[in-house]
Amino acid sequence: IQSIKHDIASRNAIYINLALTCVANIANQEMGEALAQDIPRLCVAADVLDGVKQNAVLCMLKLLRTVPQAVPKGEWASRIVQLISDKHLGVVTSACSLIHVLSLRNAEEVQSCVPLAINRLSRIASTSFTDLQDYTYYFVPAPWLSIKLLKLLQLHHPPTDAVIRGRLVEALEAILNRAQEPPKSKKVQHSNAKNAILFEAINLIIHLDDEPNLLVRASNQLGQYLQHRETNLRYLALEGMCKLARSEFSREAVSKHQETVLNALKTERDVSVRQRAVDLLYAICDKGNSETIVQEMLTYLETADYSIREELVLKIAILAEKYAADYTWYVDTILNLIRMAGDFVSEEVWYRVVQIVINRDDVQGYAAKTVFEALQAPACHENMVKVGGYILGEFGNLIAGDQRSSPLVQFKLLHNKYPFCSQPTKALDRKSG
Repeated sequence: IQSIKHDIASRNAIYINLALTCVANIANQEMGEALAQDIPRLCVAADVLDGVKQNAVLCMLKLLRTVPQAVPKGEWASRIVQLISDKHLGVVTSACSLIHVLSLRNAEEVQSCVPLAINRLSRIASTSFTDLQDYTYYFVPAPWLSIKLLKLLQLHHPPTDAVIRGRLVEALEAILNRAQEPPKSKKVQHSNAKNAILFEAINLIIHLDDEPNLLVRASNQLGQYLQHRETNLRYLALEGMCKLARSEFSREAVSKHQETVLNALKTERDVSVRQRAVDLLYAICDKGNSETIVQEMLTYLETADYSIREELVLKIAILAEKYAADYTWYVDTILNLIRMAGDFVSEEVWYRVVQIVINRDDVQGYAAKTVFEALQAPACHENMVKVGGYILGEFGNLIAGDQRSSPLVQFKLLHNKYPFCSQPTKALDRKSG
């Protein structure tokens, strides 16, 4: 450790860099505590070469990740923030990674990074790829630094200063505008870099959540990716729109893509993309489109992957109850759920339909008639028998006037299912009878 301290204190850049590399690779608690003052000093010293400063920042990052308890809190963290304004973009990129980790530990401690990050992001967003030749990747200026800055800003409260906030909005608008420009290269690396910045910018727009114009623009641009040939882009677009659907400003703009999302649910090959489509439909469902969306979800349930059926059943049940204008529709929906995916219908779901029927006089006769018809199927799921036992036991008298559903017929219908049921269901049926 003393030898490393000696090398770090030397004036030879090669020795210092070798010592920093050694620390980053083999650091332990003892080494971290011994060097906790020396390495931060290199990060902020004015007379240190850019390459050394960059390595010192990366070494601090490694210490924070591997032996965080060995790194003391102090004013060095607030001084590290100033590196975002450094002239050397390599130092800035490294500093952003370090400040990101510091923000996760204590965002208030490095809150002063916000205006500096916005200023740097604004300069990159408004620059041409020819201005940052050493940090341009396939005609995209400083993509990694842009993404780091966008991620960093998501960890902090939005700026309250009107000037700083205006600059951030301008930078985000510039990123959205650049994403709409014709590609400067046909290489996949070019589109990947542009899309990575765009999606991270949209995440920041969602984080701000009070810029209506940006939220609507983000919704519209993501909508353009819903039919993209790249599966990953379709997935990311649906995921982003799920978040945008939660905002009062962009919900309507997202809802305009309902037909495209419904089509994705029917035609998409990738199960993960279909799952995101279900999540988005759930997010945009309201009184006006609930019956359409629930019906499409029920249709999809018949062929859905078994790993997502339980979640899908729960979503359908919640939407059906939340937006039920006519409770006969709700009863039909839940019974269809049990018929199609009885194994995935939890007790909470069928308990709830029984509870609603008990509390609503206007649907009791219809529920009794419908469940009686459902039980006539040769094979019924046990959950259907449970619901039938409850509802016919309480309200079977409402349909008993018809000879085809007399009390004796109801009893025989339930009794025929008796041998195939578990003991709790048999006990329930005996009690209902």
